[in-house]
Amino acid sequence: MITVPQSRRRASRLLLDVDTARDLAGGKTGKDRQFVTALARGLEILRAFVPNDGPLGNQEIAQRTGLPKPTVSRLTHTLTRLGYLNYLERLEKYQLGTAVLSLGYAVLANLGIRMIARPFMQELSDYAGASVSLGSRDRLNMVYVEHCRPDAPITLRLDLGSRIPLATTAMGRALLAALPEDERSYLMEHIAEAEPKQWPRIKAGIEQAVEDYRSRGFTLSAGDWQADVHAVGVPLKPPDGSPVLALNCGGPAFLYDRKRLVSELGPRLVNLVRNVEAALGRQ
Repeated sequence: MITVPQSRRRASRLLLDVDTARDLAGGKTGKDRQFVTALARGLEILRAFVPNDGPLGNQEIAQRTGLPKPTVSRLTHTLTRLGYLNYLERLEKYQLGTAVLSLGYAVLANLGIRMIARPFMQELSDYAGASVSLGSRDRLNMVYVEHCRPDAPITLRLDLGSRIPLATTAMGRALLAALPEDERSYLMEHIAEAEPKQWPRIKAGIEQAVEDYRSRGFTLSAGDWQADVHAVGVPLKPPDGSPVLALNCGGPAFLYDRKRLVSELGPRLVNLVRNVEAALGRQ
């Protein structure tokens, strides 16, 4: 396992998922005797499947995970026997099984903050005609754990479970801006390693987001993730000490220019988060 400086040990306890994934792909699991490598590799195989991607063969899974193909073959066989994968004989490929769905549903059902946040989110979505989402960090991405869309003909084609980048989206930047500096620096190092050519631009965007959060209470992404998508983001800090979440609000760039983001959507999203945090505090 990669050794992190003393000043970042608290961060590493929270963020080792990034390092561990790389170590698994490289065949390194460190000296942690409690760490079960076979289990970790099986979970990495499940993570290789992403929404709207279709079935995968053993070779494709091996390429995505960095695991040896013989290892992948044994693990996909085991996961199929357990119901976590379905084998499509005609295609000689696998797709996720319903056992995975049951795990995901259990996570969402136990995330009570969704039920509290949803009415506030839908109210803002209907008012602004924009999508409003709640997300949680997964390595160097954000995953939607709740999503509200307006009754409008034009909106973003994202939904529950969608994954968006941590570094270039308003939601991801909001989460980064709310983290302690050591934790944010830890993640930024990994982002720089993953995106070396784009890093100067990405770094400037994150640094601006930190300043925007301090001065305005929200972050922006105006074409930084996708040229035709504009959004604002605000972090949400659960009072029980759970990991920081974040919300975003936005849509097509031609409907939400920077002026509207700053003067309208940003302040309203800040108010939404304050209402949710207040409701959580009364529980």
